[in-house]
This record gives sequence, structure tokens and C-alpha cells, in this order.
Amino acid sequence: MTNKAIVIVGGNLLAKELLKSFELNGCSVFLNDFSKAKQIDVVIETTNVDLEQKKLNLQEIESVVSPNTIILSTTLQVTATEAASWLRYPERLIGFATFSNFSEGKVIEVAAALQSDTGLLSNVKETFGAINQEVEVVEDEVGLVYPRILSLIINEAAFALTEGTANAKDIDTAMKQGTNYPLGPLEWAERIGIDDVYAVLIGLHKQFGEERYRPAPLIKKLVQAGWTGGESEKGFHHYQNRRVKEFSI
Repeated sequence: MTNKAIVIVGGNLLAKELLKSFELNGCSVFLNDFSKAKQIDVVIETTNVDLEQKKLNLQEIESVVSPNTIILSTTLQVTATEAASWLRYPERLIGFATFSNFSEGKVIEVAAALQSDTGLLSNVKETFGAINQEVEVVEDEVGLVYPRILSLIINEAAFALTEGTANAKDIDTAMKQGTNYPLGPLEWAERIGIDDVYAVLIGLHKQFGEERYRPAPLIKKLVQAGWTGGESEKGFHHYQNRRVKEFSI
């Protein structure tokens, strides 16, 4: 538990899971509401796909909190350095990257922007420690480590599905049995949010310009349809079943 007042900004699965975790651990936490705390110590901003909205969020946050408030911002599609460049006080921003299933693990990755006051990392460690998460400090790159690698695995699985190599269920079964992963890549994507996976891939492809980071067209299509897993309960497996029904008519 921490006595810090925390505001979470965002409407995605990650924002809701963070809110739940801080509440369960007895923390003073609010979702998209700056009016209920006299002094806000930490703001956690979680927008990933819409970068214009992310920029607006960060600038609005800065306009309503004190210069001493720490801002933690997800770095799935942008680096912490880029996000910090949108602020008047960029030294207050620290990047972090995880998915909405973070509570199943024990580590959240963080990265200081080039402009960051690295002395804030101890405060970040305390903040995430309040929800029983250790902090691993890594270099400031799009997606950091776990989200980047998992997104590439999911992307390759989406290409395999599109190319007809196997159906969604068989792809997941093959990966679970072949690698001993707890989930197959497609069901994993549905669990954490296909839109956040898409954000990582867009960011990597934009930053490095390499073909291996190009998002599978099916992932883009599912995001456009709002079939992003999580609360929508639609994703790769729903798409597969729908296609089977279409071609059986």
C-alpha cells in the first residue's frame, strides 16, 4: 500500500486493471477524475492506439497537476522520450510498458526518457510496489521488452492464420504444446487486447521501417471492427468461426 494519491487516465483494459489492482491494495486511486484528491502524486496515462489523444491527455494532465506530480505513460507505440517532448516539464515523465494481464506476473518494465529526472525511478518503484509488482528498468525503446516480443509472436500467428497454415484453435494448441506457453498467441492477444498489440507493431514499424514489424492486415482489420478481445469478446476465434459459417452457406 502507498499513501500517494493516484489518478489513472484512459479507457482501455489496462486502465481498468490498474484501477482494480490499486483499489484491492487499499490505495487512494481515481479513474479519469482529478477533482477528488487535494494533491495528486502520480498520474498513470494508458492510451496506446490514438497518439493524438495520448498527446492531448498528457498535455491536459500537465495543465491540472502540480509541477511535482510524476507522470507515468505507456510506451507501447512511442518512446518515453517522444511522449516527454509533448510536455512543458518533460523531466517528470517516466515510461512504462505492460499489458492488461500484468497482475498474472510480477514485473512491470519502466524506461526513463532522455529528459527524465532519473531520481523519480525510486518513486515509480514504490508506486508499482503497492500493487505487488517489481520494477525492471530497461532502455527507452518502443514496446520495451515483454510487450515487444509477445506482439511479434502474435503478429506471426496472425499471418499464419491469414495464410491458412492452420486454424486459430490449432495455432494456439501447437504453440501451447510446443513451447509450454500458458496460452496460445491468438488467445493471448484476445486476453490482453488486440488493439494494444497493434499499437506496439505500429510503433516498431514506424521506428525501424522493417518488414518484420509490419502488422498483419488481419490485426488491423480486427481493430477497425472493434474485435479486440477483452470486453468485446470478439477476436481471432470469433473471426475464424464467422468465416467458417460464411463459406458454409
